[in-house]
Amino acid sequence: MPITAGEIEHLIRESFPDAKIVVQGDDGQHFAAMVEDESFRGLNRVQQQRAVYAALKGKMDGPAGELHALALTTKAPD
Repeated sequence: MPITAGEIEHLIRESFPDAKIVVQGDDGQHFAAMVEDESFRGLNRVQQQRAVYAALKGKMDGPAGELHALALTTKAPD
């Protein structure tokens, strides 16, 4: 079953309730997300992105994952 941009945003928001989150994409498999959250301050980009991928709770795991591709941009607020 394809995943939606809204479902991706919901999963991310569960872990980052105060974040600015924008998810784009509508083909059910390929998405782009921007997540801006204070908790990223002091973390490098790899650490930030790992935190977001962890929030997706396995939706990208392996060839059977519901989410095939996610272009991810993360940052702390300016």
